[in-house]
Amino acid sequence: MKKRRVYLDNASTTPLDPRVLRAMEPYFLKDFANPSTLYEFGRIAQKAVRRSLEKIASVLNCLPEEFIFTGSATESDNLAIIGAAHEHKKEGNRIVISSLEHKGMLTACFALEKEGFEIIKLPVGKDGLVDPEEVRKNINDKTIIVSVTMADSETGTLQPISAIASIVKSFRENNGNKKLPYIHTDASQAAAYANIDVEKLGVDLMTLSAHKMRGPKGIGGLYVRRGVKLSPVIYGGGQQGGLRSGTENVPAIVGFGEAMRRNEIYKKKNSDHVKRLRDTLEKGIFKSIDKIVLNGHPIKRLPNFLNISVLDIEGESMLLELDEHGIMVNTGSACNSESLEPSYVLTALHNSYEFVHGSIRFTLGADTKSSDITHVLKLFPKIVERLRKISPLSLSINDKKTVSDPRAFVGGRTPHFLRKKSSP
Repeated sequence: MKKRRVYLDNASTTPLDPRVLRAMEPYFLKDFANPSTLYEFGRIAQKAVRRSLEKIASVLNCLPEEFIFTGSATESDNLAIIGAAHEHKKEGNRIVISSLEHKGMLTACFALEKEGFEIIKLPVGKDGLVDPEEVRKNINDKTIIVSVTMADSETGTLQPISAIASIVKSFRENNGNKKLPYIHTDASQAAAYANIDVEKLGVDLMTLSAHKMRGPKGIGGLYVRRGVKLSPVIYGGGQQGGLRSGTENVPAIVGFGEAMRRNEIYKKKNSDHVKRLRDTLEKGIFKSIDKIVLNGHPIKRLPNFLNISVLDIEGESMLLELDEHGIMVNTGSACNSESLEPSYVLTALHNSYEFVHGSIRFTLGADTKSSDITHVLKLFPKIVERLRKISPLSLSINDKKTVSDPRAFVGGRTPHFLRKKSSP
């Protein structure tokens, strides 16, 4: 009997819309020319790129010339943060980010810190929200850029981007209408469901990714408001105004534009659909299983996100048990990485490692069916019950202090983040 497959990991990636694939196909085999060439064949590819830019600009409420195609959201984050830092290093050295940024942003900032830039990480509350007043307190005349993700990829908590942007704008106005600091947001996770009108949000830079909205992998983008100056991080033939050199990936660009267009048409319908099913899943889990903690904001979050901590069990154990039944989810627990580090996002929410290690993330999509949720609710309580019977842990839902040996979570090994550093 064929195993039923239930995909609930849409935060990692979404399936490619078949209609998006059809839009891309001609540019693989028929109209495959390099868009930088001047003959008619190349002009066909140029027009395809332009049409895609116009579709994206229509959604963002910006000019087509204000959008740069990249190879991924990670590259877009790097271009935004490193590009701003290098372009304006004579004017300042402070960079303000949230504690929940994507690793593409965090590792870029780590590299900049080695160059002498000052990185300020804004704390978040237990609900996962950045307080706009923390931004006000941490920007000064040396601040180059403020970057706060629109929604983190683990809890889906939606940040008050427009309020933060207003504070940055007021700072600039009160300091002689300076252009700095810029305000950037990574909207790659949020774009499928949230409003990404750059004028309403008031941002200067915005990161996007096609594969989070039923588009192709390997294509991202960065909105760059006119007047914002960045140094390129990739050098070459000078494509895209010299800001991102390299032959344009025409099929993926076409897919990106079509995915954005279709996503905007069906955004409200899809949001209502996933929220209804997410709420059914959430209520069913909390009704049938005790000692459950919701991670992130209960209301201000993306409609398809449900991140919970199930006490007394490892997240990986739940993930693998669900996978045995064809149910695909993800976890913020430590063993999903070689470093054995716990989720920095869930840790930033003031959770102890016991709670973090018991986390599991369900993220629904447009293809999720009511029968999928029924299937999960039928199996998940039984899985939790079975795993708890063999678990040595017994945690209190009201006790966030460290109450157990951390080695219990990783097969007797001490997690990397708790090991004593050896002397040099």
